Formats: sequence, structure tokens, C-alpha cells
Amino acid sequence: MIDRSSRTAEHVALFRALETVRPGGGLFRDPPARRLLPRRHRTVIDLCRVPGVHGALVRYIDRRWSGGPRASAVVRTRLIDEWLAAALAGGARQVVLLGAGFDSRATRFDGATFFEVDHPATQATKLRRLGRDARPGVVFAPADLGVDDLGRVLRDAGFAPSVRTVAIWEGVTNYLTAAAVDATLRDLTALCPPGSTVIFTYVDRGVLDGTATFPGAAEWHDAVRREGEPWTFGLDPAEVPGYLRQRGLDLVEDLSTRDAARRLLPASRQAEPTAEFYRVALAHVGVSGDGAASGGGAASGIGGR
Repeated sequence: MIDRSSRTAEHVALFRALETVRPGGGLFRDPPARRLLPRRHRTVIDLCRVPGVHGALVRYIDRRWSGGPRASAVVRTRLIDEWLAAALAGGARQVVLLGAGFDSRATRFDGATFFEVDHPATQATKLRRLGRDARPGVVFAPADLGVDDLGRVLRDAGFAPSVRTVAIWEGVTNYLTAAAVDATLRDLTALCPPGSTVIFTYVDRGVLDGTATFPGAAEWHDAVRREGEPWTFGLDPAEVPGYLRQRGLDLVEDLSTRDAARRLLPASRQAEPTAEFYRVALAHVGVSGDGAASGGGAASGIGGR
């Protein structure tokens, strides 16, 4: 698998860094995000100390990339942070970041062993840029899961199948095949004990098959297509509970980033563009394990985004 994830990962890190330096405070603080950026983007973040620059840059991004990718990334980050914190408070002691990209949660959350699974090239860039901020004890598991088996990769890295786990699969499924998503979810269900948490993002399938129209969706998809990363997978939200149940998972919550924005953004920021079609789901590994048999590791898919 050719690693083409760096640009996407850098965009999300840029959005997180911008939120961290927002005048008056943002939805979260992610100081490592700046270090994960290339030099030109770090300079942009540093310029945000000048009065007026931050607001002007955010407005430019939201005009330039319609559909709400910036604010959608911000609210999904905060929502996943909240779900992760709740799972850790409830006893989870392992976190698996699938396609970790430039996610820095391993440096921001304590109380668990973090396993970062991603393409070797993305991990090498991440470790080089983090430098002294790299947290000791985080397990980096380089893998090309177009070829490698997820279960083997995690077990070889020291993953304990008996320990309650949180798996976070953020910003990835929409770039994969249906077979890859199916295999990875089944692998996670087989690997993690009952009560474990699986968090993932997806796009509404209506964007891909033309059965639904959402503001800004076509423009957003055109932008990623021009970068050579078209969306290839989506789900119908109405079918998600059954889809997950067949794979041994019980859906707990499923929100669009617009829904998350209504919940998380203050009134003064409700006008920021977010997407109805970009969704974040929280599920638990069921006790019965129905449908949990692995779909075959070679079909699994993880991209660092």
C-alpha cells in the first residue's frame, strides 16, 4: 500500500493546532499538534499570536474548503476526547489508535497503554517531529494492513486481549473498501473483550451514491479527490445499528459533526460550518460476540489520517 496519508494527517493537525491557539480558548488543548506540522505550517500557527490573524485564517480556510472540514475535525476531536475519557474512567486500560496519523492523544491522556498502528512512513515522520515530546511507553506498531494481519500486529506489540480496550479509528473508513472496513471491525471484536469501546468515523453513503444531498459535500469530496484520495466507503446511518450488530458490536451513539457542534460549540460559534454527512459512532463490544469472527486480516485497512 502506498502511503498517501501525510497531507490529510497534516490538515487535521493544523486544524487542531489552530483550535489550541484560539484567542480566548478553544474546545481542547493539543500542544503537540504544532510540532507535528511541517515548518511552513508551524510558522502559520506562530503568526496567530498577532491580533486578528487567527480569525482571518479560520475564515479563509472555511471559505477555501467548503463543507466544514475544519470545524468538523475540531468537534469530532472534542467528542472523541470525551468518549475516550469516559471509557478510561470506566476501567479501560488499553487504547488502540488505528491509522493514528498525527493524533497526539497518547501524549494527552494518562492511565492506559497506547498502541499506535499506522504505516511505517507516517510513524517515522511523526516520531521525528515529536522529538522530545514523544511519550515513553507508547507502543508504535508499524503495519501495512493491506497486507498485514491486525491481530498479529497487535499481539506482537504486546496487546493483551483480556484487558478492556478503546479502539479509535478516526478519519479513515471513508478511504477504504467495504471489505476492509468489515474485516477490521470483525478483527477488533475478536481481539477486544466484552465491554470494550470502538469509536469510528464515517461518511453518509448518500454522498457517494447520490441518494442524498448535503450542503458542501460535493465540494469537500471534489477537494479530496483532487488530492488523489477519493471517498470510497460510506454507511446509511439508519442501517448502522444492524451493521454493527452483525459484527459483534452494540451501537451506543451516532452523531453527525453538525449534531456534535450543536452540543459542544458555544452559541457564539454555532455559525461555523460543520457537516451533516460526516459522522462519529461509539459502540461497545457485545457479550455474545455474534458475528465477531475475523474477516481475514489481509483485507483489513488502516490509513494514517
